[in-house]
Amino acid sequence: MRKTPYQIIVERLSGEIPEDLVEIVPRKWEKLGDVLILRFPDKLKAYKIKIAEVYADVLKCRSVLEDVGGIEGELRTPKFRFVYGDRNTETIHVENKIRFKLDPMKVMFSSGNKDERIRMANISNGNEIVVDMFAGIGYFSVPMAVYSRPKKIYAIEKNPVAFGYLKENIVLNHVTDIVEPILGDNRERTPKNVADRVIMGYLKDTYLYLPYAIESLKGNKGIIHYHEICPNELLPRRPVRRLREGAESYGREVEIIRIKKVKSYAPGVSHVVVDARLK
Repeated sequence: MRKTPYQIIVERLSGEIPEDLVEIVPRKWEKLGDVLILRFPDKLKAYKIKIAEVYADVLKCRSVLEDVGGIEGELRTPKFRFVYGDRNTETIHVENKIRFKLDPMKVMFSSGNKDERIRMANISNGNEIVVDMFAGIGYFSVPMAVYSRPKKIYAIEKNPVAFGYLKENIVLNHVTDIVEPILGDNRERTPKNVADRVIMGYLKDTYLYLPYAIESLKGNKGIIHYHEICPNELLPRRPVRRLREGAESYGREVEIIRIKKVKSYAPGVSHVVVDARLK
C-alpha cells in the first residue's frame, strides 16, 4: 500500500527530532501553489526549520510559512511568518482550472472556501449584472466570470495589495471584458441600482454593509449571498433576522433560498452563507 505524505514525513523526521515530538508534527497543512502554510505547536518551535525542510521536500513546495495568527483587520491581512525556502513567496494557485496569482504572506486565501468558490462559479448567467463587494484577489468574481459569463461583474476591493492581484487575475484568466475592478471602500464605491446579484464574502460584522448591498440591487430587488460567522446556537436565526431587518428598512421582503455552512470557524462557531432574494 502506498504511504501517505504524512507517513513519509513522520518517517523522515524520526531520528531528526525527539521521538515524542514526531507524534505531534502537523497532520494538516495548506498548500497554495508551491507555498506551504503550517501551524507549529509550541513544543515544535525549536525544530521548525528542520520540520519545514522535510515538509517542503515531501510536498514539493518552494517556501514554507508559519501561521501565527490567521487573518486580521478590514484589509484581511494574513499573520504569517517565513520559515524555510525561497523568500519570494509569490505563487500561482490553480483551483477548478482558475489561476490565482497571490503572495500568501500579503493576501489571504482560504482553502476551506473551495466548495463555495466552485458553487458560485456556476450560479450566475449571461443576463445578470453582479456586484462583488469584498472581491479580494478575485476569489468569487474570476471563477464566476469564467464559468457563468455574466454581462458585468463590479469587483470592489479595499486592500491595495489584493487589488493589484485582482487586476492580474482578471487578465490571467482572460475575463477583462466581464470584470471591472474598483479600488476602494465599498461603503463609498459600491455602484447603486445596477445589480441582479450581490456577493458579500466577508465575515466580520457583514450585516453593517447590508444597506450598501441592498442599494446596489436594481430597485432594491435581487439576490444577496450573505456570509457571516455565527455561534452555532444562533443558527439560522441570527443571519436570517439580520437579512430580514435590512430588507424591511427598504420596504422589501426576504425569501431565504438556501442556508449553508461553509466551514467550521472556531469551536462552536461556523462560517455560513445565506442566499436570499429580496422582493
